[in-house]
Order: sequence, then structure tokens, then C-alpha cells
Amino acid sequence: MIYCRECGKELLDTANFCSDCGAQQGDAEDWYRLGEKYDNGEDVPQDDDMARQWYEKAAALGHAEALYTLGNQYYYGNGVRQSYDMARQWYEKAAALGHADAQYRLGELYYDGEGVPKDYNISRQLYEKAAAHGHADAQYSLGVLYFYGDGVRQSYNKARQWYEKAAARGNADAQNELGDMYYDVDVPENYGMARQWYEKAAAQGNAYAQCNLGDLYYNGQGVPQDYDTARKWYEKAAEQGDAYAQNSLGNLYYNGDGVPQDYDMARQWYEKAAEQGNAYAQNSLGDLYYNGDGVPQDYEKARQWYEKAAEQGDADAQNNLGNLYYDGKGMPHDYDIARQWYIKAAMQRHSAALKNLGNMYYNGKGVPQDYEKARLYTEAAEGKKPFFLGLLLSIESMAAAVSVFNRCSNTNRP
Repeated sequence: MIYCRECGKELLDTANFCSDCGAQQGDAEDWYRLGEKYDNGEDVPQDDDMARQWYEKAAALGHAEALYTLGNQYYYGNGVRQSYDMARQWYEKAAALGHADAQYRLGELYYDGEGVPKDYNISRQLYEKAAAHGHADAQYSLGVLYFYGDGVRQSYNKARQWYEKAAARGNADAQNELGDMYYDVDVPENYGMARQWYEKAAAQGNAYAQCNLGDLYYNGQGVPQDYDTARKWYEKAAEQGDAYAQNSLGNLYYNGDGVPQDYDMARQWYEKAAEQGNAYAQNSLGDLYYNGDGVPQDYEKARQWYEKAAEQGDADAQNNLGNLYYDGKGMPHDYDIARQWYIKAAMQRHSAALKNLGNMYYNGKGVPQDYEKARLYTEAAEGKKPFFLGLLLSIESMAAAVSVFNRCSNTNRP
């Protein structure tokens, strides 16, 4: 039971005013706490709508946490129709009162362009306000802005400074990014420092850091090469659904690195990663079906998996598709389409695709025989880079597309 703070009359728990003397009951903090009870189902049935009503009463008196919580309700659509615009309005009110979480969340809206035009400058200003309060996520986000040069002059030095501030407060993403900077941004690389930061992040369950530790042990970078330890780190990340780790485990089982070679286990891990759109795993599944490794050989399934990866720009898959069409595996020979796929891969400097283009011109398969072009492509495949290679490939790409278009037009002509 509760009683009127003025006249002592017994009141209902939800009473705002005393019916006898008219005195207002409770204050913003009381109402916010009551909103939390309904939000979390503590001592009362969980009720998003009742929670919102109490948060709104507290917010009307300028309770910053209530304002921020209402922003979250609209952002996630908890008990209300999801609305980035309404979330923004509540976040703005809380941010104006110096609420660091609201300042950060508002910065995220402008960074992602959710309910507002994307604006890195406004995002940065809001992150800076939150970071001044020691907000680790905001400090990390400022590091990201400077790392990529989003709305600011790109600066690895400033990115590092912000990552370090966030990492010191335990932000696992920042710890992982610092590891990345020591791994491949610093010259020379410092694998020992990279490992230390990855370990800090991985201990907090950061899947990216766990993958990165797996890579260090797989490649023996800054640590003795140890496939078993690599596998353990990949498994931790894979259990969280990380597609890169799942693909890496597939590679371990495919190659028998630290485990008995097992094509079936490789396929299972590749499939988990491929279902999430991992192009490397999709290409690897194509290889399994192409070679009949642990599955019946099936060129049609190989083509389907290669196409999924190739459409994402995977150069290996593009070259592999070219091979299928060139060799007529599971389909009629089609040198025009083979050439198109080889060109796509070659434009990424894929050495096998460049060599395959050279062979087409050398043998005059699907193109007029041209020993000079054959020589240029072969030399490019060997690492020599003619300054006009990009232009040549662009011209090749247009010519190949026109060739396929003309052929289709002639086929469909009555």
C-alpha cells in the first residue's frame, strides 16, 4: 500500500493524485522505476504499453533516462509502432540534457541515415559529446570515422587514439580494431601486439577477434604455427554464427590441417558459411561438387555455387565458371561466356584467368587467333603489368558482352 504524502490517505499503487487533497504523488524517478517494473515484469505483469505510459509521465518532468528509454522503445518497436523519427525526437530531448547514451544513439541514426539524412558531420559532433562523458561506444565510433575518413580527414593516428580510449574502457570492438592496426596498418607489422589486443577482445566473446587469433595461429604469425589452437579459436567464433570462421573450419577439414582430412565435415562447415552468403565458402562448395570430393560429382551444382560466389565478385569463382563453360563440363562449350567470366576475374588481376585469356588468343578459341594478345595476357599472369592492361580488359569486356548479345539476338530472330 502507498499513502498520500500530504494527507495520509491510502492510495492505489498507480495513483497520480490524491482524490482527497489533490496532491501529486511520486516524482519523475518513481514513475521511471514503475515504468521499469512493467518493462521487465518485476512484481507486475510485463506490459510494454503500461511501461511506456509511466516513462512518458517521467519524461514530461525532464527525466533524461525516461526520455532515452522512450527513444529505444520507438527505435526497436517495443510496445509501439517502430519509428526512427519518433526515436530521434526522444533521443534529442535526452541528449539535450547531456545523456551520453542518447547522444551516442542519435549519432548512430545520423551515421546510418535512419530516419534522417546520412550526415557524418552531425554524427561526429554527437559522438564527441558522448565521448567527452567517457562513452566507450562513442569513442570507438569516432575511431571508425577517422579510420575510414567518413566526414573527417582520414587519419590512422587519430583513429588509434580513439580506439585506445575505448579499448581502455573495455570496448571489445576497439580492442579488435587495435589488433587489426598492429596486424596490417603498422609498418612493419607487429603481430605480438596484434595478438595481445585480439586476446583481450576474444576474452569478451568478440567473434572477429577470435577469427583473427585463429588466423595468427594458422599462419604462424607472431606465434608458433598451431593448427589445433587455430581450430579452437575458429570454433569459438563459428559457434556464434561467424561465417568467416565457419569457412575457415571447412578449410581445415578439407586440407586436413591439424585434423584428419574429412570432406563431409568440410562440406557441413562450408554450407553453414555459404548460407550466410560467404563467397569463399560458396566457391569451395563449387569445388567439392566439381571434383566429387565427399559428394557425387555434379557439374550443375558446381555451377550453381560458383555463380553465387561469382555474383559477389569472387575472382576464383569467376575463373572457375569460365572453366566450366570453356570445357563444356555439364553444359555445351560456350567460349563467349567463358571469356566473359575470365575477363571479370582478370580485371581483379587473377593470374589463372589472365593465363586462360592468353590461351584463348593463342589457340584462337572463341576469339581470332592473336599471338600478341596471348603474350600480353600470359606476361600479366606471370606478374608483369602492362600499363594499358586495364584499358585492354575494359575493351575486351565490352566486346565480349556485344558478342553474347548479338548471338542471343540472332538466336531469337524469326
